Amino acid sequence: MNFIVDIGNTAIKFSLFENKKMIKFKKTNNFCLNEILDFTKNNQIDKTIFSSVKKTQKNTYKFMSLYNPLIFDNNTPLPIKIKYLTPETLGVDRIANAVAASCQYQNKKTLIFDFGTCLTIDVVNDNKEFLGGRISPGLIMRYKSLNYYTDLLPLCDIIDDRIFIGNTTNSSINSGVQEGMISEVDSFIDDFRKENRNSNVIFTGGDCFFFEKAVKNSIFANPYLQMEGLNEILDYNE
Repeated sequence: MNFIVDIGNTAIKFSLFENKKMIKFKKTNNFCLNEILDFTKNNQIDKTIFSSVKKTQKNTYKFMSLYNPLIFDNNTPLPIKIKYLTPETLGVDRIANAVAASCQYQNKKTLIFDFGTCLTIDVVNDNKEFLGGRISPGLIMRYKSLNYYTDLLPLCDIIDDRIFIGNTTNSSINSGVQEGMISEVDSFIDDFRKENRNSNVIFTGGDCFFFEKAVKNSIFANPYLQMEGLNEILDYNE
C-alpha cells in the first residue's frame, strides 16, 4: 500500500492508495506524528512519498526515520517532461497535478485549475509535457488582501449566492472577489478552447466545487488530483 503525505500552504493531507485507488484520506491543520501513526495503523505500508511546499520542519524528522519516504522535489524522476524555463522554481504541487492529469487523460491537452491558497493554472500537452501556466491570488487571499491593505474594508466570507451588483460594502466585496474570479476563470477557458477544441479542463483544490457550480464552461472537478499525482510519481520511482 502507498502512503501519501502532502504539506500545503494551509492544510496537511494524508492518503492511502492500493492499486492506484485511493482508499483513505484525511485533511488536517497540524503535522502530528501520533495522528499519522493512527492513520496508518492496521495497514501495511509498502512505499511512502513526502511532498511539501514549505521548508521542512523539525517535527517531520521522526516521521522521516519511521517511514523512510521518497522526498519529492524538483530532482525527482517524473513520467512527464518539464518544459518550464526555471524548473528549480516550479512548485511540487503544480508538478503533481500535471502528472495526474497527464496519466489520466492521455493524448489530450489538459488545462488544470488549482483553487487553493493561490490560483494556479497549468497546461500539459498530449506529449506528456508540462508547458507552464499562471499564478495569482486564490479566493481567500483576495478577501484577506482587501481587508489587510485598507483601513475600513471588512474581511468577508465566501457566500454561495451570486451577486452581480453589490448594494452594501460586504456584498460589493463579495461581488468583486467572487464574480471577478469566476469571470477570470471562464474567460481563460474560452480563450484556451479557441485554440484547443478537444482539450480537457480539470478543477482541483479546496474551492474547486464552488467554481465548478459557478462557471459556464464544462469541466471535470477532482479535489484529489494532487494526491493521485503523488501516487503516480511514487509508483514511477519504484
